[in-house]
Formats: sequence, C-alpha cells, structure tokens
Amino acid sequence: VLLGASALGLTGCGGSDATGTQNVWRVGTDASYAPFGFQDEKSYEYVGFDIDIIRAIAEAQGHEVTIKNLNFDGLIPALQTGDLDIAISDMTINEERAKSVDFTDSYYKAGLSIVVRADETRYNAFEDLRGQKVGVTIGSTGAEVGATIPEVQLREYSTISDAFLDLQNSGVDAVVNDTPVDEYYVQGRGKGIAKVVPAQINQEDLGIAVKKGNTELLGQLNAGLRTIKENGTYAEIYRKWFGKEPPVQ
Repeated sequence: VLLGASALGLTGCGGSDATGTQNVWRVGTDASYAPFGFQDEKSYEYVGFDIDIIRAIAEAQGHEVTIKNLNFDGLIPALQTGDLDIAISDMTINEERAKSVDFTDSYYKAGLSIVVRADETRYNAFEDLRGQKVGVTIGSTGAEVGATIPEVQLREYSTISDAFLDLQNSGVDAVVNDTPVDEYYVQGRGKGIAKVVPAQINQEDLGIAVKKGNTELLGQLNAGLRTIKENGTYAEIYRKWFGKEPPVQ
C-alpha cells in the first residue's frame, strides 16, 4: 500500500512538471544576453527585459512562470522535446527558425552591430571584416550573417559572454551580435575595453517561440502581449531597461 501511494504521489508531481500545467509556464532563456536576460549578481535571480516581458504577459493571462537557463542553441530543441513551453531570449523571427517553432507577434525591433576592442581603428563597416577573425554565438542571427563575410574566420561560442571575453583577449578581431546587447556590454562590463562600431547591419523583429502547432499557447501569448502594450506595462518595462520610450508601432 505504501509503495502504491508513493508511486501515485510521484506520478502526480512528475505529470505536472512534464506538461507545464497547473497554471505555470516553463520558460527558457539564455541568461547571458543582458539586458534581455541575465542573472543578478546579488540575488541570483534571472532578470532583464525579456524576463519582465514574459512575467507581465503571464500575469495578464492568469499564469505564473518558471525560468530555466539554457544555451541559446538549446532553446529550440527543448521546445521540440517538450522540456520547455516557451522560449524568450532576444530571438530573431526568421524563416529557418519558423520551420521548427511558431513565433508570437514581434515584441522588439533589434539589429546587428559589430563590437571591437576600444583601441581598434581598422573596422568601420561590415565590409571591413573580410578575412578577419569574427566571434558569434552558436545558432544566432549573428552567426548566419557572419558566415556571409568573404574569407571570414568564424568562431562560434556557446554564450555571448565567451565571445566578448575572447575579443578582450585578442582571440577574435570583432564580434557580430545584437545591438542592444552590444551596447549594454560596452557601457557596463566592457567599458573602456570594447566599443560598438557605429554601423548597424540590419533590423530584425524579435519573437517569443513555442512548440510548432501549439496554437492555444501562441494565442495566449499574443493576447497578453497586446494587453501589456495597451495598459502601459510594456512601455514601463522598455523604459526601465533601455532608458527611452519604445518606438511607435
């Protein structure tokens, strides 16, 4: 009887975790992309623009969230296997990813830029990276664009923090990455060490990803996103992390 009761108890708990039910959304992010998502050094809590956005959407829809930190290239596979319900991590909406997951409406407009060492003067445009050692993160849009540079020596890293560190140590000549993350880095940890080349490469829409075909969850996320944009919560979060008003959409 005791064994049977224990088995039933374990089954109940395991079922809740595996399906993401009980009003809790299991959210994955790569917590190395400040200011979108990172771990606070004092509280060890996951914080950032993406974290605040998904929490606000969840609250608007009557849900809670649990946050799981994964390398960026592991987020989509985790959605596909059912280990995550949602992925939000400065993720660009593009055709290739849309073959594997479904995206919400855009919640942020970003773009790629180039980070170089503070004393670097050779690189002033994307074209100047021809034949150079360029750092990117695995599975990122930066990796896709970096691969198009003629004769490039592309080096891929598990996290953007690793790429920035190798730039600092002269392991690469430049890093191609999302502009808001680049700017946050050079104003914080990379201050005096690195700089952003004033030549944005492109403009991209960021989206929240769910498992392909999960239309119910996708609808809830889009509804929650509309709600927080209409009630002013989105603008408040945007000002908090970027210090300016969100662009008119």
